[in-house]
Amino acid sequence: MTTPLSDSDTPAIHPFSTLSPECVLDALESVGLRADGRLLALNSYENRVYQVGMEDAAPVVAKFYRPERWSDTAILEEHAFVQELTEREIPVVPALTLDGRTLHSFGGFSFAVFPRRGGRAPELDDPAVLEWTGRFIGRIHAVGALKSYSERPALTIDTFGCEPRDYLLANDFIPPELLAAYTSVAEQALDGVRHCYARAGASAQLRLHGDCHVGNVLWTPDGPHFVDFDDSRTGPAIQDLWMLLSGERSDMVRQMSDILAGYEDFADFDERQLNLIEALRTLRLIHYSAWLARRWNDPAFPVAFPWFNTQRYWQDRILELREQIALMDEPALW
Repeated sequence: MTTPLSDSDTPAIHPFSTLSPECVLDALESVGLRADGRLLALNSYENRVYQVGMEDAAPVVAKFYRPERWSDTAILEEHAFVQELTEREIPVVPALTLDGRTLHSFGGFSFAVFPRRGGRAPELDDPAVLEWTGRFIGRIHAVGALKSYSERPALTIDTFGCEPRDYLLANDFIPPELLAAYTSVAEQALDGVRHCYARAGASAQLRLHGDCHVGNVLWTPDGPHFVDFDDSRTGPAIQDLWMLLSGERSDMVRQMSDILAGYEDFADFDERQLNLIEALRTLRLIHYSAWLARRWNDPAFPVAFPWFNTQRYWQDRILELREQIALMDEPALW
């Protein structure tokens, strides 16, 4: 299995410095799309994503992938998975095939073009919405289990916990006066994650959406559709379910019951994976801090996340991990 290209090798000049509006429009013209000049930057930090008006057609969405993150073969593997879902009439948004390809190159950037899809955030306090959403995630997972990724990495304790923790420590992001506390609590947290994985036992691994939070589920009168498979990877099914939960424990029990009522119409669910919810949340917290650290040379990040890497930020992360250590000691959701 290959891994994403190393973020630590990112150059000092941020990777999108040459991606001007003119470059975006020229890139689209290179694949036969004539824009009318309307260009709207959409909310994306990892990549650069634009809604582009077309002269004689509906607007499209152009995604320019961050250089040095995924290899082209890994991106194409994600495109192929989404296309599999589309062929089974699962509501996802596949990359358009232009000139026989879904991935293109221009000006040093790999990019793809997608149809524009609208929608609003789902109302996750509605049991019917949760069940409907769970039904489609079950269908995604039923397809995800049919094949394996060979280019995209797996979500593991090492890739989402140990390696990001080591990156933060090796690159001096933790203030010296908090270094001992963070090092200790991060190791305790990772021990807690290992214990959760041990309680869950061997879990089936399948192709996932990977980042199935409420912002990546758009609701229409026809139900949900799922966008942005950019973080798709191999992992346990619960990864695509737990981020839809919120509130107190009793709330999350009810929400998970509603989700699984739909999910299990199409895919089996191993209830032992409920032991992984707080473990996966812990891994996501560690990984998120390292993600911000790795992108700090991109000028978009200090503007969007001014609170990152302050004394208060790392104090809060230490407290957050301590809370997770306690939560991981509690019984599974039910």
